[in-house]
Amino acid sequence: MRFNTRLIHERQPADPATGAVNPPIYLSSTFRQSAPNVHSGYVYSRSGNPTRAVLEAALAAVEGGRTGLAFSSGLGALATLLEGFPSGARIVAGDDLYGGTWRLFEHHRRQFGVRIDYVDMTDLGRLRASLASKADLVYLESPTNPLLKVLDLRRVARLGKGAGALVVVDNTFATPALQRPIELGADLVLHSTTKYLGGHSDIIGGALVVREEKEAERFAWLQNAVGAVPSPFDCFLVLRGLHTLGVRMRAHGESARAVAEVLEGHPKVKKVHYPGLASHPQHALARRQMEGYGGIVSVDLAGGRRAVLRFLKGLEIFTLAESLGGVESLVDHPATMTHASVPKAEREAHGVTDGLVRLSCGIEDPSDLADDVRTALRGV
Repeated sequence: MRFNTRLIHERQPADPATGAVNPPIYLSSTFRQSAPNVHSGYVYSRSGNPTRAVLEAALAAVEGGRTGLAFSSGLGALATLLEGFPSGARIVAGDDLYGGTWRLFEHHRRQFGVRIDYVDMTDLGRLRASLASKADLVYLESPTNPLLKVLDLRRVARLGKGAGALVVVDNTFATPALQRPIELGADLVLHSTTKYLGGHSDIIGGALVVREEKEAERFAWLQNAVGAVPSPFDCFLVLRGLHTLGVRMRAHGESARAVAEVLEGHPKVKKVHYPGLASHPQHALARRQMEGYGGIVSVDLAGGRRAVLRFLKGLEIFTLAESLGGVESLVDHPATMTHASVPKAEREAHGVTDGLVRLSCGIEDPSDLADDVRTALRGV
């Protein structure tokens, strides 16, 4: 089956009891046992729930992994992943990460004696040098948040695994509709299912997809032990979103392209970050590695924060709000919103300036979004 067909059908059978095409929402916390520890496979919904099981199987199928694990948020998935790395472990992470990821690394894991080194993974020489010292985990995003760097997943995975590290890719921005990191050598894929997989800004969720059985057993045990699991209703909503992922990602990409073309070369714009533009430093890599460029465009406005405030005030269709990946277009100021927990000097050293704006382009008419951005720029 081709990808869009798999999104709807693979490992999603009709309900055997009723023939329901969509999985029932099993709103039960516990399940009857015929004798002590003799049961139908479900005991307690933290440990496993039939609705969640369908979602987890579907996620594994579309990402090309062995096992899918659903969580109550993307950070819940990450926190559970990190529980697998004890004191003394070393993480080599990309230098452009979601602010919540940085906060969890810096303000939580370091206090347990976990070492974290940040590397610009677009420079494979720097990554290779960092991996000359023992590493347990290589963690990255591609495209990155918010600067949309595209990393060579196949080569990063080869370097990481050559150093004996587990390689984990946050695939939230691209989704399996555009790239499948496990097929390129990654050991695990992480998602905030709140974003494109859910797709409608109505749930909070996360996921891990695991390549190997040994690691699947390890992280499934941690999922149950830590307990950051989603409700059955949220699982149902993510599964519903998964069915339309392919068509939505095409529409998001068309919208982002239209917006990026308005921004590129505009006199009030210092720099546009979008992998679909030929000017993007990793455009050729994105063409080879991805099946589209995604729906996020970041732009550094000339004039800094004052220009940003005027730009935001001039937008009518884009809504100023946290998050991304919904059908509606959203705009975010990373320095004061999603990346506010990162110290200013560190933010700016990596390119997250006060003039940076991140646009999550929805599935409205691309011409309307382009006009909205064009009008807002006139007020800057």
